[in-house]
Amino acid sequence: MKTAFVFPGQGAQYCGMGKDFYDTCREAKEIFELAGSVTGLDMKALAFEENEQLNVTEYTQIAMLATEVAIWKVLDGKGIKADVCAGLSLGEYGALAVSEVMELKDLFRIIRKRGIYMQEAYPTGGAMMAVLGMEAMQVEEICEATEGIVSIANYNCPGQIVITGQEQAVQSAAEKLTQAGAKRCVPLKVSGPFHSSLLQGAGEKLFEELAPIAIRKPVIPYLSNVTADYVTEAEPIKELLKKQVSSSVRFQQSVERMIHDGVDTFIEIGPGKTLSSFIRKVSREVKVYNIDKLEDLDRVVEEISC
Repeated sequence: MKTAFVFPGQGAQYCGMGKDFYDTCREAKEIFELAGSVTGLDMKALAFEENEQLNVTEYTQIAMLATEVAIWKVLDGKGIKADVCAGLSLGEYGALAVSEVMELKDLFRIIRKRGIYMQEAYPTGGAMMAVLGMEAMQVEEICEATEGIVSIANYNCPGQIVITGQEQAVQSAAEKLTQAGAKRCVPLKVSGPFHSSLLQGAGEKLFEELAPIAIRKPVIPYLSNVTADYVTEAEPIKELLKKQVSSSVRFQQSVERMIHDGVDTFIEIGPGKTLSSFIRKVSREVKVYNIDKLEDLDRVVEEISC
């Protein structure tokens, strides 16, 4: 069995995520406390209590990452290890945690800055839209032929592509895509045109924050969203994280690469089951688990250990 850990991105968050782990597991509680001490945020209030901030990018990202790392730490304590890891957008930072490329305090500080910079980069006039039932090449061609800035943000899975850019250009592209045969184009409730060229400035600011941070060689390989290829050395990591903010997220290609290289078991770690759904659309031949709640952890550990 060859196992991959995968971590979800923004949009999967919900009030109360990770609370059962925090209340029950020392390792999880320590992670939330570390994230709070590094960022100066009340992580319990942000992740566990009803509030409006949880769906605001600059707060969503740190709350999601803290939850993902907390769950992974508990899973790791059960002796379940990965051969490779990956994530979708901010979920890539969960993969960075598993790969131990930087200290967790630095990882939490960087994801907090990433959320702020992405929030500030293009505060109004941007949009994202999920395109259902169309081949990626067709979506690419129509985006390129549309006036204004619009491009692919996410290659999620077969039949689901996300486009991003200036609001008018995204709307225009969606109309063309529908006319060309897309089943549906669904607007996403986001606060910016994430993973578009409009966020290059945010990537540059993030790169400056990364400059003084010590980066280590990954203890296990992870796949970059930018290249859908393995990162096995420290040298390219900062540049890839800079590009990731404004580049397309190649999650489908990353899953295909892992399956090609022998991964037959995927464990999604974090809120929801979004990535599990994507992976099953890529292949029905692999085993897919998700760990969102404490009860999920017990079930997965039992099945994996058999």
